[in-house]
Amino acid sequence: MKIVYTGKQDSRAYKQVYGPAIDMITSRDPDVVYLDADLSSCIGTQSWALAHPEKAINCGIAEANMVGIACGLSSLGFKPIIHSFGPFASRRCYDQVYLSGGYAGNSLTIIGSDPGVCAQYNGGTHMPFEDIALYRALPGAHVFDITDPNMLIDILSQCVDIPGVKYIRCGRKESYTVYEDGAHFDIGKGVIVREGRDATIIACGIMVHEALQAAAALEKDGISARVVDMFTLKPIDEELIKKCAADTGVIVTAENHNKIGGLYSAVCEALHGGMGAYVDYVAVEDEFGEVGPIDYLQQRFGLTAEHIVDVVKASLAHKRA
Repeated sequence: MKIVYTGKQDSRAYKQVYGPAIDMITSRDPDVVYLDADLSSCIGTQSWALAHPEKAINCGIAEANMVGIACGLSSLGFKPIIHSFGPFASRRCYDQVYLSGGYAGNSLTIIGSDPGVCAQYNGGTHMPFEDIALYRALPGAHVFDITDPNMLIDILSQCVDIPGVKYIRCGRKESYTVYEDGAHFDIGKGVIVREGRDATIIACGIMVHEALQAAAALEKDGISARVVDMFTLKPIDEELIKKCAADTGVIVTAENHNKIGGLYSAVCEALHGGMGAYVDYVAVEDEFGEVGPIDYLQQRFGLTAEHIVDVVKASLAHKRA
């Protein structure tokens, strides 16, 4: 896989990629059906859905009911993909996903869009910092935090054929290109997007860009930082995490999520408190979201390259003390 990161934004918004991806997947597999909670116009599937009423179901603003319909379709042999904003695709319908999906052995692919600070002006009620924690707690689930549009296309394509519950967390708007067109990802494996010897930054989602920016800044100060994209949070790449701990001795996780139950928790669990590595984090503390533009929100919650730089330096100092 080729890393093509330059620090520039992708010319495509996620919602410009999502609709064509759904079209491609449903065209090649007649068992795939798409369900939405009255948000097709927001995610780029509206025109496709109107043209393909036999493959698309608008369930209205009724996410729990949408999950129930999807699980019923799964029990009949269909492969449902469902979408809503992150909070509604996670906490609002979690009991239905847990029981009718996971517990009942049905398979569904769930898209939770605009997670964390990506919700921006929709505010704290629409700003899930807890969705990864919820889905990581679901037995047998797969959990992903998407880095760029090329990753979205590949992971979504793979998920329809994976049994069980799959939760894909991704934005709707702008992103930064990290991977080449047509990139393929091994589920359960992290991707080293930059090598380094002094510290490891393990990031996911929008924080991969921030981690790469931080690594470039650290290099100017003589610090070599490896950057790992841990896009699969369950199952997580324990082997790579342990290797990074052994190689650098310092790991800093970076995520657009509450530290409780998210990437930081998953990395600490993978290490089982061992390996002699010092582990710190850049993540949202134990608090709710708020209204604002994404640049303000990233500063407000400390989700910036500058904050990663500070934490890496403090972690290195602690390790050496």
